[in-house]
Amino acid sequence: MAGGIRHPTALVESDEIGEGTNVWAYAHVMKGAVVGRHCNIGDHAFVESGAVVGDEVTIKNGVAVWQHVTIENRVFLGPNCALTNDNRPRSKRDWSPVATTIREGATIGANATIVCGCHVGRHAFVGAGAVVTRPVPDYAVVHGNPARVRGHVCECCQPLAGSGRTLVCQACGLRYVKTRAGVSRAVVSPKRNAKAKARKSRT
Repeated sequence: MAGGIRHPTALVESDEIGEGTNVWAYAHVMKGAVVGRHCNIGDHAFVESGAVVGDEVTIKNGVAVWQHVTIENRVFLGPNCALTNDNRPRSKRDWSPVATTIREGATIGANATIVCGCHVGRHAFVGAGAVVTRPVPDYAVVHGNPARVRGHVCECCQPLAGSGRTLVCQACGLRYVKTRAGVSRAVVSPKRNAKAKARKSRT
């Protein structure tokens, strides 16, 4: 673990931790866990053998990342959010693991629960205390119990506004297209992008 901080009370058993990753007090990273570069693993966090964590991930205090859970790059896991890997748990019995993926750039709010198998889409935002019982689409904002889609959010984490098929971030100007398949970044031609930048510089 080159270039990162390992707190004296942290238990780091994995050899697969990327450069610049910090592991803070009383956190435990088991042998066989994979953690990427420039992550921050907070106090009392736990990363189980078989879990996969990408680059630039923030894991706040009290979060457990279990086997069969994949956390992609630049995900934020808020304090005490709960991830699971078994839909029908019993003690001391055979079990059938259920995988869960938190996609790139997503945010999971404090104390939210992600029921296993409910993948969270790219740059989605799960509100604090939400109970996620179904997959979350890309760029969706969900909250409540059970969590439902309440809007959409930009990659910069600001709300998207608009009507019809077009959504726009009022903060950074990124444009999105809403279709039956979901929300995605709009493809802007270089010429149109240059004109937009020129108009912005004149204002």
